[in-house]
Amino acid sequence: MPRRRGSSALAWLVALLVLAGGGWFGWQWLQARVQHERSVETQAAQHVSALEQRIDTLQQEQRAQAKRLQQADTTNRVLRDELLGIGQRAALLEDSVSQLADPERNGAQTLRLDELEIVLGLAEQRLRLAGDLDGARRGYALAASLLDGIHDPAWLSLRQALVQERAALDALGADPRAVAAGRLQAFAASLPALPIAVAGREDATLPWWRRAFARIVDVRHADTAVAIEPGDRAAGLAALQLELTLAQAAAERRDRDGYRQALARADGWTTRLWPDSPQLRERRAQLRELRELPLAIDLPTLGTTLEQLRAMRVAPN
Repeated sequence: MPRRRGSSALAWLVALLVLAGGGWFGWQWLQARVQHERSVETQAAQHVSALEQRIDTLQQEQRAQAKRLQQADTTNRVLRDELLGIGQRAALLEDSVSQLADPERNGAQTLRLDELEIVLGLAEQRLRLAGDLDGARRGYALAASLLDGIHDPAWLSLRQALVQERAALDALGADPRAVAAGRLQAFAASLPALPIAVAGREDATLPWWRRAFARIVDVRHADTAVAIEPGDRAAGLAALQLELTLAQAAAERRDRDGYRQALARADGWTTRLWPDSPQLRERRAQLRELRELPLAIDLPTLGTTLEQLRAMRVAPN
């Protein structure tokens, strides 16, 4: 019995030792396994980090490459623009050289054409803006003398255009504004000659007692339209003179509407200041004629010579 117990205890001891040794080896293997997996994970993380850094580097290089391509494109555009500018300057230089080499475009003729253009422009603007018909005629005469100094046959058509424009300018006669102003002054000067009262027209048809007392008593209707009182006549004459002055000012400005309106108001004052008579009807007819007078200068050919000169100077030979 004691040997069996000892052998069983020894067996149990051996078994425990075997189990303890197996557990220790198992724990060691597990630790090695864990360390191996950790090292593998660390290496994988390092590989991933290296790949990310590589990708970042590639992206930076790609952006730098794109920027260099953009700069190269910009440089190419600038170079292309500079080449185009050089080509244009070369063309301008060639044109300038060809003009200088052309015997028809010498300096004296160019200066004379410049002077001719300035004179034509001044003459046209003097007529358009100031209505100075005589000044415009003198300007066109000076332009004709300048054009006569150019003996090139190429400017023959311009000379013909200037002759036609001068003929149309001379055919205008007097300035319509001056004509209207002169006739208006003559009309104003003729107004004081109008009779204030019409006498002798009804004396034969009046009763004897009215003819007898006509030199003593003046009988007239209370609602008569003609101003008789000195104060009324003075005010009416002042208003009429004001309307005629306004008509004169409108004629100077070539304001046709203001001119006609002022004369219409003046016509109304004539019927208020003088009774009906053949002289008054004649004056009113003159007023109607004055209202229809033109004030503006109508010249369709004005400026055609200047336009043709500019077109011929711009057009290539």
